[in-house]
Amino acid sequence: MSNITAIEVPDIGDFDTVEVIEILVKVGDAVKAEQSLITVESDKASMEIPTSIAGIVKAIAVKVGDKIKQGSVMLSIEASAGASSAAAPSAPAAATTSVAVASSASNTSAPTASAASAAAVAVAASAATASGTSSASAPASGTAASASPSAGKLEMPASTAGLPHASPSVRKFARELGVDLALVKGTGVKERIVQEDIQNFVKQALAGGVGASSASASGASLGGGLDLLPWPKVDFTKFGEITSKPLSRIKKISGANLHRNWVMIPHVTNNDEASITELEAFRVTLNKENEKSGIKVTMLAFLIKAVVAALKKFPEFNASLDGDNLVLKQYFHIGFAADTPNGLVVPVIRDADKKGILELAAESSELAKKARDGKLSPAEMQGGCMSISSLGGIGGTHFTPIINAPELAILGVSKSYMKPVWDGKQFVPQLTLPLSLSYDHRVIDGASGARFNAYLGSLLADFRRIAL
Repeated sequence: MSNITAIEVPDIGDFDTVEVIEILVKVGDAVKAEQSLITVESDKASMEIPTSIAGIVKAIAVKVGDKIKQGSVMLSIEASAGASSAAAPSAPAAATTSVAVASSASNTSAPTASAASAAAVAVAASAATASGTSSASAPASGTAASASPSAGKLEMPASTAGLPHASPSVRKFARELGVDLALVKGTGVKERIVQEDIQNFVKQALAGGVGASSASASGASLGGGLDLLPWPKVDFTKFGEITSKPLSRIKKISGANLHRNWVMIPHVTNNDEASITELEAFRVTLNKENEKSGIKVTMLAFLIKAVVAALKKFPEFNASLDGDNLVLKQYFHIGFAADTPNGLVVPVIRDADKKGILELAAESSELAKKARDGKLSPAEMQGGCMSISSLGGIGGTHFTPIINAPELAILGVSKSYMKPVWDGKQFVPQLTLPLSLSYDHRVIDGASGARFNAYLGSLLADFRRIAL
């Protein structure tokens, strides 16, 4: 008597239905217990659903694009000898998606940042606050992550026959970089494509290697088909003692995003200064008045408020490119870059236009604490309109922050300093904050960039203008 078990969708959380975006097995395949069978996607995450029994796949009851729910039959398996036919499938594997400012994963583990887009998280930045503030953050947890509603749909085929073998997070990472997975050779188990394979393909393409011509032929000419010399191969031990240290997971993830953003976006950086003598005095007074509340107001809160006001005055900055269209956003989510021992992350404060200085200070502090504790979720690093990158707690005069695609601009803030300023009668000391605004020159011209930065400086010099 055959021992065929119908494998049903287990508890999928708070979702009524999820969409099947990938079928990982076919009829006749031998599967092991805990092997993933299908990949499903909700409006928040993608997840692979495994089987709890080993055996032979006898029938598949779903296809790509189907909407299924808890209890729906996915497929039937003829259990191997000794396997329990009544066993229920185990819970879905941890959701795998990408962040904001940037993001991807090695094998099937979920990444930290996108993102962000990520942003992943990929922003050339350091401390999360301006002069007098502390920067603190940490790598996001590698557990369940939220995803874009469209993640996994851009390449959705009618069937899974011949699809490259890769996890949803790796597929999304490839889409973000414009890489055709059919051109990538997988180095994982059973030639599964992992994150490092995508990164190596991108490096080869940018170096003008074999992958470059293949990418160009597929419409994904990374780096615009740059004809670069191969990266030098050097035996450093010939010159002295060395220590080899692998890159952190965050730096591996963000590196490809940073490279793409720097190569693909025509950056222009406008440098300016803002007089913050009065604002700093007001910040100190505000902290004294609210000492019992436990909320410490940093310069970051004022910067966020000023950036929102500037975005309202210059709406082309609060936008993203979508092919030949400019997507103008009616919301104001501001990211701030934070330095960690393992790399950069970019928490995002949502609806910053609807929050006061104390609220912004409290929320930024809370996000920083969650980051330090490793509890910053990918959802808290997505959806940014513009990012703020500050070296205020470290030093420097000006720098060129890298734009966190798909955003169009990023504000870099260096350490404030005192300088003498002529007021018409005498030199007076003035606390000065250096501002470095990098913007996408495809959308924003030099005059607009200068006006934005000058207006931002005027707001910081006289914060009463925020009310106008």
